[in-house]
Amino acid sequence: LQRKPLVLEGIDLGTCTSKWTVDYLSQVGGTKEVKIHVATVEQMDFISKNFVYRTLPFDKLVQRAAEEKHKEFFISEDEKYYLRSLGEDPRKDVADIRKQFPLLEGDIKFPKFFKEEQFFSSVFRISSPRLQLWTHYDVMDNFLVQVTGKKRVTLFSPRDAQYLYLSGTKSEVLNIDNPDLAKYPLFSKARRYECTLEAGDVLFIPALWFHNVISEEFGVGVNVFWKHLPSECYDKTDTYGNKDPKAASRAAQILDRALKTLAELPEEYRDFYARRMVLHIQDKAYSKNFE
Repeated sequence: LQRKPLVLEGIDLGTCTSKWTVDYLSQVGGTKEVKIHVATVEQMDFISKNFVYRTLPFDKLVQRAAEEKHKEFFISEDEKYYLRSLGEDPRKDVADIRKQFPLLEGDIKFPKFFKEEQFFSSVFRISSPRLQLWTHYDVMDNFLVQVTGKKRVTLFSPRDAQYLYLSGTKSEVLNIDNPDLAKYPLFSKARRYECTLEAGDVLFIPALWFHNVISEEFGVGVNVFWKHLPSECYDKTDTYGNKDPKAASRAAQILDRALKTLAELPEEYRDFYARRMVLHIQDKAYSKNFE
C-alpha cells in the first residue's frame, strides 16, 4: 500500500534457483532462435542505440552470455549479450516464460501477491557480466525475480522525474555513478535507492519507479508484470507493457496542442501564460500525499 520498492527474501521460487545452471538451461531451454541485444560497451543506451539486434539459438546465447571472451562473436570477442524475451509474435503476444519456454515452466513459481487475472507477462532476462541496463520506468507493477547471479539495482522515485532528463520513458543519464553534472546539473538532486539482489531474491518495483540494473555476474532473472490499474486503463496494443496509460497519453496529446496554440503568441506572452499553466497543473494535479 505504500507503493515503495521492497526486497523479499526467502520466497519459495521452486527449483529454478538450484537447477538453472548454464548446462541445464542449454540442454532444457532448447535451440529456438531468440532476439538479443549485442553491445561492445557495458552501459547500454536505448536512446542512442549503442547496440545491435541479433538472433541466436537459446542454448548458444546462454553459453556465450556466461563467457568473458568469445571464440564466436558478432562484433568483438568481449561483446555483451542481453535477452529480453518476447512473445511468439511480439506485435500481438506478450512474453510469458510458461509459453515460450514450456520445459522450464515447472521449475519456477511466481510470487502470489496479485490475482491471477491481473497477470500481464513474465519476461525471461539473461545478461552478460557487468552489463548495465539504462534507467527507465514501467507502467505496471512487477517483481524482478533474481534466479541466479547477482544484480545491483538503483531506483529513483517517480517524484524525482524532473531531475532525470527524460526522453520518453528513459533517462539520458547513462553513468549514474559518475554523472556529467555540467550536462545534467539537476541529476544530483535525484534521491537514489540501491539494493543488491542475490540468487533467490525478489524485488518489488512499483509502477513508475525508475530503475537502473547492473548484472554484477552472469545471471538469469524473470520479471513478472501485472496490472495494478483496471485493464481498460491500458493500451490493448501494448505487448511490452511500457506504453503509458491511455488517459496519460491523451493528456500528453492535449498538452502538445495547447503548446502549439501558445506558440501563436509573442515570446513575452508565451512565457507568461506557460508559467501560469505550470502553476495550474501543480495546483490541480500534483499530489499532497507523497514525500
